[in-house]
Amino acid sequence: MRGLLLVEPVVALYAFSSFLIYPLVQQYVYRRLWEDLTNTTYPISDSTSRCAINSSSSNHSDYHKEVQKQASLFSLYSGLFSTIPSLVVTLMLVAYSDRGGRKITIIMPLVGALIYTLSFLTVSYFELNVYFLIGSSLLSSLFGGLGTFLGGCYAYVADLCEGDRQKTLRMAGLDMMIGLLSGVASLSTGYFLRATGFNWPFVTSALCQCLILLYAIFILEETVKKVPKDAVNLDGSPPRSALKQMIYGVYQMFSGASRRCKTVLITLTLIFTSSSFVYIGGISSVTLYELNDPLCWTEILIGYGSALSTTVFLGSFMGVSAFTFCGVPQLIIVLMGILSIMSGMVLLAFSKTTLLMFIVRVPLLLSVMPFPVLRSMMSKIISKSEQGALFAWLSFLESLTTSVSSAVFSSVYAATVAWYPGFVFLLSAGLCVIPLLFIGLVGLIGVDVAKEEKDQESVSSGEQDPVEDQNDNRALLS
Repeated sequence: MRGLLLVEPVVALYAFSSFLIYPLVQQYVYRRLWEDLTNTTYPISDSTSRCAINSSSSNHSDYHKEVQKQASLFSLYSGLFSTIPSLVVTLMLVAYSDRGGRKITIIMPLVGALIYTLSFLTVSYFELNVYFLIGSSLLSSLFGGLGTFLGGCYAYVADLCEGDRQKTLRMAGLDMMIGLLSGVASLSTGYFLRATGFNWPFVTSALCQCLILLYAIFILEETVKKVPKDAVNLDGSPPRSALKQMIYGVYQMFSGASRRCKTVLITLTLIFTSSSFVYIGGISSVTLYELNDPLCWTEILIGYGSALSTTVFLGSFMGVSAFTFCGVPQLIIVLMGILSIMSGMVLLAFSKTTLLMFIVRVPLLLSVMPFPVLRSMMSKIISKSEQGALFAWLSFLESLTTSVSSAVFSSVYAATVAWYPGFVFLLSAGLCVIPLLFIGLVGLIGVDVAKEEKDQESVSSGEQDPVEDQNDNRALLS
């Protein structure tokens, strides 16, 4: 039976199952550390009572700051221990997908996510030491992480899309779907937690992940025809290993390109990584900031805030669609997205009331626009035979950036929470200057010129091998 060429259901359910428990992870660790450090029960009646307790007693205030610090360091350790294995697996799996198929890059991270969820359920149900979760993060990272999963999904979409506009919109659609489903999950998390505790949300997430695995294994159609084991390269040599294929593919992207094209590709990559660094780093500290004084949000308010953040993904998707339809240059779209990140982080740093924390999502509405647009820009410059290497490289950089930014901003938050918790958001806004400078450099060089040069190189290289062109024409006619 022929499967479906729809990766969107996998992304949707993955986002729902992940963000059903993602807000709970920091809250669970926060509560366990609170009980261990204060030897008291965590106050959950309302936000006012807990803030009143903190302000009425200097000891409670000191405990509160210590819990904030330890929770931030826990996030730092968890990210560091899972970074290196996840990066290596991302390189291997996404590079191997050019020969072994895209589905392996989707299935393996799903297995890792299921292991992590079941580990969290075990620690919560049996009330084991909370630091066992760091070990579960390390174990699940051996199957790849979010970067591996998204890299495989974006490569899957790139295999199916022919036109540049279709590719941009469909990649932006994946980002929007992640945002919408994660918002639905986050909205229900607070009520779920208050009604049933931590265990049932973990059970629900695990069941969803099992359903995703069944769809990915038995229903999702493969887009890459697997290379036989006894196949050889054009020069008669045996097939390269996944890692060698990755390195060779990245080398090919740059080796035959002109100096201007190399500069554009490198600069676009730097824009992508620096934008991801400042955005992910700033967002990673929001939950701890909401738990801190003077906000002292409950699980219900945290769920509302996370759900409201879905408007960021929806607004970014609508922005990309509208600006693309109106013919706005893609570099301008990226510029507007980075300015949205900067303005949102500045407002977030000075948000001391619940109303302001909800309003801060407004300037962040276009903050996700740069990422699908940059992927599409680089994908247009790169030839079709180099798409796998490109997305493997981007997945590696995205995983590395996410892990490093979370670790850096968690350590900064732990060091500055005592005197100014909003400093990390000001730091994120200030670092937005880096991608803005790179955007100016690309604007001076010109992306269209680099793309034309790359196309000319592809044509000239095709003219040197007429036999290969004849074979390609026969394949098209057949």
